[in-house]
Amino acid sequence: MLTPLALPALSAEELAHTARVAAHIRGEITVAGGWIPFARFMQLALYAPGLGYYSAGARKFGAHGDFVTAPELTPVFGRCLAGQVAEVLGQTGGGEVLEIGAGSGAMAAELLAALTGRGVLPERYRILEVSAELRERQRATLARCNPALLSRVSWLDSLPTAAWRGVAIANEVLDALPVERFRLGPQGLEAIGVAIAGDGFTFEARPAAAELITAVEARLKQLPQTLGIGYESELSRLVCPWIAGLSRELRQGAMLFVDYGLARAHYYHPSRAGGSLCSFFRHRRVDDVLLNPGLQDITAWVDFTEVAEAGAEAGLAVGGFSTQAHFLLSAGLERELAAASEGLDAVGRAQLGQAASTLMLPGEMGERFKVLALTRGIEQPLSGFAFRDLAATL
Repeated sequence: MLTPLALPALSAEELAHTARVAAHIRGEITVAGGWIPFARFMQLALYAPGLGYYSAGARKFGAHGDFVTAPELTPVFGRCLAGQVAEVLGQTGGGEVLEIGAGSGAMAAELLAALTGRGVLPERYRILEVSAELRERQRATLARCNPALLSRVSWLDSLPTAAWRGVAIANEVLDALPVERFRLGPQGLEAIGVAIAGDGFTFEARPAAAELITAVEARLKQLPQTLGIGYESELSRLVCPWIAGLSRELRQGAMLFVDYGLARAHYYHPSRAGGSLCSFFRHRRVDDVLLNPGLQDITAWVDFTEVAEAGAEAGLAVGGFSTQAHFLLSAGLERELAAASEGLDAVGRAQLGQAASTLMLPGEMGERFKVLALTRGIEQPLSGFAFRDLAATL
């Protein structure tokens, strides 16, 4: 999916856009006295209104974008997920589906079709999307694939403010929440922020504020090993309030998070001394996350223990935690692949097999991606975690 090729040259339009984003960030750094926390840089680069990567109008998903997500790889992913969604909707006696950040709309289209086939169509399918350009792409996808169901779909500008029941889905969303960078320095904890360097930006470490010290110490004291001087990593202080907001009005149902990440003991491990922060541009991994702000995605792996703790604080239970490979197997991947291969020629079957391999292989998405369920008022076990549940590792 990603290659170590050199970055492609930027168009005049791209150069102009990243220059505007950089100028906006430089202005904020100047006002702040020459330095801002990395989380603030990430927030501006990704979400500054009309400028940030997810707020402006560049194509992000698919073969012509910067990365490919599981729903774009093959409809089988959405069909497997639909089985778990249908099961939860059955336990809640109906309800709705809320998708956070629906990308191109591919998963929404496949979920609606699969749920219709199962006779468990949600009362509403709502999409929380911050990008106007992506909303239009989602609407076009749904109009093309599910025109009869488009009336059931609505878009939200913010988290629900009225009581609801059903299923919330966030596929590759948590990794885009802004993170703080820190380093264990010889004189104490350091915050790694961003300063101006010519026309670009540079990392600069400063003594960490008390709030960051408390947050880091609370996480590291839970580890089975001690981390040495010079260890760098990241943490998100937005997970807890974000989960709290998402769950506040949920009366009964489940939240399904699919993302690359680890339980805390593995996330903050000596072998991961540089953290996981990186960027993606045109299917290339970019290690310089300060380069070309507004044009490349910035992402960090997810501390799933953090998500589980945030759920517990919000009154949610862990309904299951698994690798994506084990979840898909439990959710009927083999059955869905067999159904999807019917009528395909040799080339089509090969393409389907390649997509399935990407979803399942340890070196691709199978092990790196995890699935976490947080539930409220769901008593029966979720079948998607029947094959292997790693909740005890959180």
